[in-house]
Amino acid sequence: MRPSATFTAVLTLTLLLSGCGKQPPGRRLYGPNCGICHHGGAGLPGEIPPLVDRLDVIAQTPEGRRYLADVMLNGLAGPIMANGEKYNFGMPSFRRLDDQQIALILNWLIARGETKPAPVMTPHDIAEARKHRLDPQSTHKERDQLSRIQPVP
Repeated sequence: MRPSATFTAVLTLTLLLSGCGKQPPGRRLYGPNCGICHHGGAGLPGEIPPLVDRLDVIAQTPEGRRYLADVMLNGLAGPIMANGEKYNFGMPSFRRLDDQQIALILNWLIARGETKPAPVMTPHDIAEARKHRLDPQSTHKERDQLSRIQPVP
């Protein structure tokens, strides 16, 4: 027995619209800016490092929050270890986004981690980091220095 065309149309429309709910602003910004490479935050093994369950750990210290802001503003170049896997990639700068937008993206990712309460990045954190332009290689050196203070997952 075949379902009627009306039933099929209503079911299809319902399924399509069920994914159209309001998304948090950080998620909306993440998709077209970061999600292209990092996908939903899981990354791509061996090519693009995961973000979820890492950024919340990094953001637990002022130095870690500064590093995250610097990565977003200045990009990152060079080999890194993330969750025990080696990556050698180049991340572009997202300096074109404003301080609020960068904070929203980072906070959305940080909140998806297991650290509760989740650390919070403010637009002020981003504005302070924006005052000091780095190149992607310098951001990589900052990561190495941060690793001496706290493990970078």
